[in-house]
Amino acid sequence: MFDLEKAKIAIIGLGYVGLPLAVEFSKKIFTIGFDIDERRISELEKGYDRTFEIEDNVLSSDTVNLKYSSNIQDTKDCNIYIITVPTPIDDANQPDLEPLIKSSRTVGSVLSKNDVVIYESTVYPGVTEEICVPELEKSSGMKYNKDFFCGYSPERVNPGDKNHTIASIVKVTAGSTPEVAQYVDDLYNQIVVAGTHPASSIKVAEASKVIENTQRDVNIALINELALIFNQMGIDTNEVIDAAATKWNFNKLVPGLVGGHCIGVDPYYLTYKAQELGYQPNIILSSRQINNGMSKYIANQTVKEMIKAGKAIKNSNILILGLAFKEDCPDIRNSKVVDIINELKNCGANINIYDPWVNLSQESELYSNFLTNNPLDSDKRYDAIVVAVAHKQFKSYNSKNYKKMLDGDGVIIDIKNIVDNPTWRL
Repeated sequence: MFDLEKAKIAIIGLGYVGLPLAVEFSKKIFTIGFDIDERRISELEKGYDRTFEIEDNVLSSDTVNLKYSSNIQDTKDCNIYIITVPTPIDDANQPDLEPLIKSSRTVGSVLSKNDVVIYESTVYPGVTEEICVPELEKSSGMKYNKDFFCGYSPERVNPGDKNHTIASIVKVTAGSTPEVAQYVDDLYNQIVVAGTHPASSIKVAEASKVIENTQRDVNIALINELALIFNQMGIDTNEVIDAAATKWNFNKLVPGLVGGHCIGVDPYYLTYKAQELGYQPNIILSSRQINNGMSKYIANQTVKEMIKAGKAIKNSNILILGLAFKEDCPDIRNSKVVDIINELKNCGANINIYDPWVNLSQESELYSNFLTNNPLDSDKRYDAIVVAVAHKQFKSYNSKNYKKMLDGDGVIIDIKNIVDNPTWRL
């Protein structure tokens, strides 16, 4: 019933996860990349990836095994559907499953007998079978594990990371029956050189993914709290970490902002389910509170250092270097740099943002009043510079560059530990 030689794959959602996955599978199996964003499809057909995850020359090559479409009917001949849509949170930090629900309905409308639907989106345990499967059944008119089947294989990509690619990261796999589980595992072994780790159930696979980022969030929160303590003591946190890291079992992390669509979001999926079951996840929620508070803390330190330097805050000019949630990546989803900007704006400062990775025209609606071109090419001077993201371009800046951008005794706030002798460092 399940034959890889007859496989045709549809990847649902062509973002940071879906597009690289589609490219990898197309090297072995006929693949259709589906996305509701018609502009995205048009760009990909022209060989351009706005996320910079795939080189343009790869996309523009004549690959007969990879097609793109914004019409779900074009995927009707496929028998494997892999859903890679985002799973965000709402303003109340509650899971927003709408993209997952809508994509399940869309896929259900084209399902055929014995098709397999695989989810890669990060969720709390139970979402695939308790939320998504009913939507597939409703829109397809078919029965789960009788007419169609499901799998789960959580994504593990790291946006902007060219070393840890899909093929080089062990893939957790699971299926709704033992036979499907083997089929899903065999499928991913077609492209994952590092191998796979079959989980005993879809729920176990779901749980394994959500705790990966939860663990990292908790660990970073500890380092951030230590940074707050050491700053009160007048001790350089990074020096402390370097010293402690000389012990073989010390987990070396650095303080900073925790944003993006994974680490700053996924723990809320787990805490939501835990609280629904009557358990209060104190450590996880406390870690979220610490990490969410870092932007305000950094903004306050910026104001303090400016006042020390004799700078008036109201109508001051502040340059923010970096808007993306991480280095060498254009992704601004859930970027905590935005919170720093808002705090400083509320103090009456005039803000300019420079990020060479972020497309000004694409983000103009939200940031047109703040985004600027390379400040080194301008005569404008700033009362403060906040180095918020460790883009490779910013790592190349030297003291002369900063002197050119600063107005007299302006201050430099270094969040990423990439500036020599800043005014203040996190």
